[in-house]
Amino acid sequence: MDGEVGGVISAAVEALWLALRVAGLPLAAMLVVGLAVSVLQALTQVQEPTVAFLPKLVAMALVLLLSGPAIGGSLRAYADTLLSRMVAAGGMP
Repeated sequence: MDGEVGGVISAAVEALWLALRVAGLPLAAMLVVGLAVSVLQALTQVQEPTVAFLPKLVAMALVLLLSGPAIGGSLRAYADTLLSRMVAAGGMP
């Protein structure tokens, strides 16, 4: 029973680290772009909502386009590991 609990806890910890890795790059990109747009809006005193939204949309699209295969590979590897552990815990070969 203790081994199963340890396995569940380690899988949960791995899932949290994976979520941090997957979401980290897009969130960091949005932070940088949002800060740059905010400074630009403060300097020019242009408070148009689309000026704040469109650069973030473009940045998110570029980040997901460039890092999408790596994110998908990480998710696939985690799912493969997790499913292998589930089969091993069930006692099936």
